[in-house]
Amino acid sequence: MQSLAPSLAPGIDLFPSLKPPNKTLTFHQILVLVITFLAYASFHASRKPPSIVKSVLGPRVDSDSTVSNSTFNDAGWAPFDGPKGTHRLGELDLAFLSSYSIGMYFSGHIGDRIDLRLFLVFGMLGSGLLTIIFGLGYWFDVHLLLFFMSVQIVCGLLQSIGWPCVVAVVGNWSQKSKRGLIMGVWNSQTSVGNIIGSVIASGVLEYGWGWSFVVPGILVIIMGILVFFFLAVRPQDLGFEFLGKDVEMGAMVKEIENAGIPAETEEAVLLQSNNMESLGNSEAIGFVEAWKLPGVAPFAFCLFFSKLVAYTFLYWLPFYIRHTAVAGVHLSHKTAGILSTVFDVGGVFGGISAGFISDKLEARAVTSTLFLVLSMPALILYRMYGSISMTANVTLMFISGMLVNGPYSLITTAVSADLGTQMKGNSRALATVTAIIDGTGSVGAALGPLLAGYISTRGWNNVFLMLIISILFASVLLVGIAKAELKEKLSGWKLFSSGTVIS
Repeated sequence: MQSLAPSLAPGIDLFPSLKPPNKTLTFHQILVLVITFLAYASFHASRKPPSIVKSVLGPRVDSDSTVSNSTFNDAGWAPFDGPKGTHRLGELDLAFLSSYSIGMYFSGHIGDRIDLRLFLVFGMLGSGLLTIIFGLGYWFDVHLLLFFMSVQIVCGLLQSIGWPCVVAVVGNWSQKSKRGLIMGVWNSQTSVGNIIGSVIASGVLEYGWGWSFVVPGILVIIMGILVFFFLAVRPQDLGFEFLGKDVEMGAMVKEIENAGIPAETEEAVLLQSNNMESLGNSEAIGFVEAWKLPGVAPFAFCLFFSKLVAYTFLYWLPFYIRHTAVAGVHLSHKTAGILSTVFDVGGVFGGISAGFISDKLEARAVTSTLFLVLSMPALILYRMYGSISMTANVTLMFISGMLVNGPYSLITTAVSADLGTQMKGNSRALATVTAIIDGTGSVGAALGPLLAGYISTRGWNNVFLMLIISILFASVLLVGIAKAELKEKLSGWKLFSSGTVIS
């Protein structure tokens, strides 16, 4: 089945100065990176409020604990304030993340077949509206669990549209040789979005927890409007074709040569409209066929455990900080929410570092495994010594965020783009493969917060043990691919050191 040709963004049509030859390929590559960065950052910003308001909605802090700068009432919000409050908060996370993971599989499949820009806009406007509706429960004094669960389920389905779309668009505009670093920098939008969401939700929390949802919801809608007017899905939609773009562009280069257009290095050229049509309509790949592509299954299940860990921190870290004394003092809701952003700041550096290292080594699995192995002792140290002082807490949280989010970032971006475009002459598998990998990871993301909600009632040591075991499984799943990458590198080094010259 062939995908529909994307329509040109009306903002680009409205301003002819944005079209080539007035603007170069590089300009539009940067524009696409910026727009998709802002779009998905807003998605993640709207996911943070549940973690920030957990300590307000949930059971109260023990009355004998010392609280710093607390101006909030810890009475909680029914139905989350009872003895099973943490269980229900975990179930609320499950409602969102399970529908998100299910929707992810369908979103990628649909995204390969319709206009990605319009599909992304639909997801952004819809999820923004649902986030606002959740917050309205505060003013309408809603205490019905079914209401909150239903809103989260629908919102999860709409949010699942985002990731396959933005990765597919960025993959259309980037080179594989620079993809790790570019995607590492670009994928910092997840952490940047988390930081923005945490700061916004924490900042307006004192005016009522409803504002913690309404403001991020409005932000997503505004970004959705920006995407509608200015996002170009593919270079050829503007008359560009990117030459020498690795395997998936091979068939296109052949067409260019046949048309008598010289392919010089990695420059952008304007093609005739008849060539554009033939180059842009490759056939979308089937769901089962995408699973069979080499490397898809191991990385997908590795991401299952990686996202289990990352999303447990995403949804429970502010709650953990709020209920764990730092230097003998329990922090306020606002302070705990803002402090939790240190984990995401570490995630920004982790994603960029993992992308840079993987580009230099040309070994995605080796890089991911290295980060995963190092993250295990980092989490142990954070649990053991993070409560000693604020300095120790911030330092160990930063290191943990860097090591936990590094492989998560790498797999969801550069690895997904590499695997999705490995079929010669067909890059239409990109959104499907991205959806499979991130969708499988999102199943783990749904389980992590749910398990944390139940296990935390038996002590946080058990939660950290669950996280470390999950990281161990994630590492083991990549051992085979990492070995193959190392073997390939070692054989190349031996050939180089032997002085063999191939003419």
